[in-house]
Amino acid sequence: MRRKRGETDSFSVSFLDVAACGFGAMIILLMITKSGEPVSIELVDVPPEGAITKLQEQLFAIRGETTIFNRDLNAKHEQLSAMKDRIARLQRDLDDTKGRFQTSNQLSTEITDEVGRLAIAQQSMTEEMQRLLANSSAPENNVIGGIPVDSEYIIFVIDTSGSMYGSAWNKMLGVIDDTLNVYPEVKGIQIMNDMGDYMFDSYRGKWIPDTPARRNTIVSTLRTWNPFSNSSPVEGVTRAINTFYEPGKKISIYVIGDDFQPGGSIQNVLQTIDRINVEDENGDRLVRIHGIGFPVIFTAQARYRQSVYRYSTLMREMTQRNGGTFVGLNDFE
Repeated sequence: MRRKRGETDSFSVSFLDVAACGFGAMIILLMITKSGEPVSIELVDVPPEGAITKLQEQLFAIRGETTIFNRDLNAKHEQLSAMKDRIARLQRDLDDTKGRFQTSNQLSTEITDEVGRLAIAQQSMTEEMQRLLANSSAPENNVIGGIPVDSEYIIFVIDTSGSMYGSAWNKMLGVIDDTLNVYPEVKGIQIMNDMGDYMFDSYRGKWIPDTPARRNTIVSTLRTWNPFSNSSPVEGVTRAINTFYEPGKKISIYVIGDDFQPGGSIQNVLQTIDRINVEDENGDRLVRIHGIGFPVIFTAQARYRQSVYRYSTLMREMTQRNGGTFVGLNDFE
């Protein structure tokens, strides 16, 4: 059938509409999905292989130098430790030499000073003591090892430390027995250790009556008496003075020991005793203090001997200040 002039092809128009709509839809989709330009999250600058190798070589070199420095540092530490040990040994040797020098000087003057010390230590005897001595068989000079024995009351302050008890105890028992034998008769006896502990609790703060049976009991009990000790006589001496001093009583304290540990101060001990054992109006002390030293520590290593010199120095000064005498024994067997 032949179309008439002027009629429109509906198919062609529809196709064009559909194509236009599709094209428009694609433009809209592109506008919706395009939110911005692409963004680079992270840029990694990867060095070339040669740079990595160079850095590794530098790291190995640094590690090698660190190892060398650590080895040198350890060697320096070892040298420093060795030098400190050497200084400590030299200091101990110096202290020992000073102690021996001081002891030698004191011993060299001991003989020439003996008469003067005994004159200072000499007490006037009461009529009662003169009567007792007149009826006894005591030696005419009334001394034991150069120590005056003219008191009416005696107190033994004994170092009960391990060195004394383990080595010098039998010798110490002999010294106690000899001292008691030289005193013909006294009005009271007391036994303490250097800490101020009593050997007989039943006579705590009281005098032990002087009888032959009591003397035998004292010596026999001493054989196994071993309380704790700090090797410092200050506690025992101060307790003895504070507890037993009474005006008009002639009292002698015998300090028996072998060493004075470096931890204690000699000057503090002397000042403490001076505050307690004060002088009376005649310049005499309340009690007389004697000392007996045992050379036990001389059998030990040289670094321990300083405590012996300290004990000798302490007791010489203490006895001289308090009207007594210090005697150092030649052996302890």
